[in-house]
Amino acid sequence: MAETKKEAAAAKAVALKPGAKFQTTFYANARAGSAFRWRATHADGRRAPKVILCNDERVEPGQPCEVRVTAHKKPGSAARGAIEVELVRVLSFVLEEGIWLPPVLKLKLEALLDAGMNILLDGPQGSGKTVLARAVARALGMEYVFFNCSSVFEATDFLASVQIRATESGGAETVWVQTDILRAFEAARAAPRRRFLVFLDEFNRCREMARNGVMPALDSTRKMYNPITGKAEPIPDNVAWIAAINNGARFTGTTTVDPAQMDRFAPLKMGYPPEEEEVKILARRHPEVSRKAVRRVVRAANRVRGDRELGLDLSMRATDEACTLLGHPNFSDGADGDDDVLPDILKDTFCARVQGHWSDASTDAGLMWKVVSAALAG
Repeated sequence: MAETKKEAAAAKAVALKPGAKFQTTFYANARAGSAFRWRATHADGRRAPKVILCNDERVEPGQPCEVRVTAHKKPGSAARGAIEVELVRVLSFVLEEGIWLPPVLKLKLEALLDAGMNILLDGPQGSGKTVLARAVARALGMEYVFFNCSSVFEATDFLASVQIRATESGGAETVWVQTDILRAFEAARAAPRRRFLVFLDEFNRCREMARNGVMPALDSTRKMYNPITGKAEPIPDNVAWIAAINNGARFTGTTTVDPAQMDRFAPLKMGYPPEEEEVKILARRHPEVSRKAVRRVVRAANRVRGDRELGLDLSMRATDEACTLLGHPNFSDGADGDDDVLPDILKDTFCARVQGHWSDASTDAGLMWKVVSAALAG
């Protein structure tokens, strides 16, 4: 059963007791006569049960920071019901709006990035791994280098591949073609002040033995064999690595990342955001769709994701696609009019992603539709 607003507020109040840490953003306190210079209203991205007050001179207005609760004042006190805090640190790593991570996972990610460790994002399809890697690069002012590992068949394919092209005389010649990774290495070597983030997408979709080619680049060796020069070349210090995998028997074409390969990464488990957070993300992307309609889409998706007997994931790409259709003029009545178009939209955007047909209850699509239709009816 969903918690009420009163219950949620009570939970927040307990969580924000003295000594608790959270992230917030302060602005100048406009209340006349207040002893506090700074004022905030949100804790870890959620509305706080009381106003947050701070008087630390190190606070930078508009800059996210981490704080510690020093006092929790009740209404009627001098602070008129407020949470008093002290500054722990100003945050330099801030993800843009539309990116949601559990607070603890975000702290882990920041700590691992500060330590210069390689990071492995492990999560279901459409849980935001690629979006997160790109956002990390932007947050840290790094140049983002995307590389899809499903195209890797040999260890050398990470840096260059053999291609055949026609010569001016009409003959054929074999040439090495650099990958974006090798180009990034060369640029990083030439300009040490530029920083690069190499994102290895679908890391467990390349041949298992081919992954051995990137292993020396991920440990203290920091070298990689360049087939063009025929030498193992050092990886510049201004290059960082993030990889992403889909784990599980339902993902065909993947191979297990063995312990030695896994040991070169700091793994982080990702999942889909909570219902309210996914609603916020989609409502921001699709302002033309009513919040009520977005909520219906996400609620149906979460019913599918949470059904253990069904055992199927449903990508955020599916919920995003449904909202895209709802916002198109072709469906101007949306999901709020008398002629509800959402069931027909979800038959394709949700059920067509799995085997079978939505009308056939013996298939995955049919079983999913049963769950989706029940969620829409509720």
